[in-house]
Amino acid sequence: MDEAALDNLRQRYSVTYDPSLVDNPDRLQVELADAVALIVRNRTRVNASLLDHGPHLRCVGRLGVGLDNIDLDECRRRNIVVHPATGANDLSVAEYVMTGALMLLRGAWLSTAAVASGSWPRQALIGRELAGRTMGLVGFGAIAREVAWRAQAMGMQIVAHDPHLPADNPAWQSARNMSLDGLLEVADVVSLHVPLTPATAKMIGAAQIAGMKTGAVLINAARGGVVDEQALADALRAGKLGGAALDVFEVEPLTAEAGAKFVGIPNLLLTPHIAGVTDESNVRVSSVIAEKVLAELERTR
Repeated sequence: MDEAALDNLRQRYSVTYDPSLVDNPDRLQVELADAVALIVRNRTRVNASLLDHGPHLRCVGRLGVGLDNIDLDECRRRNIVVHPATGANDLSVAEYVMTGALMLLRGAWLSTAAVASGSWPRQALIGRELAGRTMGLVGFGAIAREVAWRAQAMGMQIVAHDPHLPADNPAWQSARNMSLDGLLEVADVVSLHVPLTPATAKMIGAAQIAGMKTGAVLINAARGGVVDEQALADALRAGKLGGAALDVFEVEPLTAEAGAKFVGIPNLLLTPHIAGVTDESNVRVSSVIAEKVLAELERTR
């Protein structure tokens, strides 16, 4: 958490700041005994068991936007307000998606070792351009719209699928509204922008991947459980897809055992859940959450 945001909190309250608490649940439980607010990222499981140790909690601040690690019903039952950092890291995720699309379509950016060794793989690394292709956005919320205008500015056509966004919403002026199957059939780049819910769990499975264009690329900077990882690895090995970029996983942190399915796949980019975390976004996210937590505590004094 950014130091300036911490200082803002310290001006009004005693603050315990220790990123290692996520890996020390016993100590975290002790620290919660007198706490009126808890601020977490994505690894801390804010469930009934943890909340039992925080009898004075009035709010939870989430340094990010995904809330699948927080039991919202349990927080609501206990009158604990949950504040995500909505909008603060949209830009970072959008840039990650565009970078992934460019890298995977061009296919040349991971060739340093080969070029340095003298093999000069020029013919093998002639890739594809982004312009003239179709960006498919599964979920058309704020982050997806940030991707959409960047992709459009680079010459892409935009299609999107979002059953929760009314057909008369002005956002659809910048994208063609399609079914999920229709989107997968036409998109050259498929980028996922949905939360992890029972309805979205493994929504991109073997059948959906089979329905994608041959050579299309998939980018997931949303939530790991949205994609069937084994089905994706199999499709990449079979040459069905042109590549994939995963920033999120079913198991996080990704273990060697869980990651074994990805070993040896050359057209795959893996990053450790950092799409929304940059120097700049960390300042924005930290500031937003510090302000929201302070406002909530003042409101409920």
